[in-house]
Amino acid sequence: MIKPDAVANGHIGAILNDIIAGGFKIVAMKYIQLNEETAGNFYGVHRERPFYGELVRFMTSGPIVAAILEKENAVEDFRTLIGATDPSKAVEGTIRNKYAKSIDANAVHGSDSDENAAIEGNFFFSMFERF
Repeated sequence: MIKPDAVANGHIGAILNDIIAGGFKIVAMKYIQLNEETAGNFYGVHRERPFYGELVRFMTSGPIVAAILEKENAVEDFRTLIGATDPSKAVEGTIRNKYAKSIDANAVHGSDSDENAAIEGNFFFSMFERF
């Protein structure tokens, strides 16, 4: 997912280019704005954490680009491509190093496991929206 900060800063094309150059195939993609309910459901695992309300507000602050990517070792390779959550600690050349402004406004979200990737993909896309 390309988050509201990166969308607002005009980085959609550059981030998609980095993803494609990283060997990923985009099998589904949409440009949408989350409302409180959808953002709350997506981040429901964090509901009891102190940053939950702020996270939901941020994720509803503007449109996002949701996508499903394919590649051998996709989850691990994507997490390497995007870099550390804190962009000040992200390796040079990673997406967060290049486009993120802070640990909160960190440009992109990437699933942390194959299981979560399937859950998150199903959250945003029906089977008819995948190619």
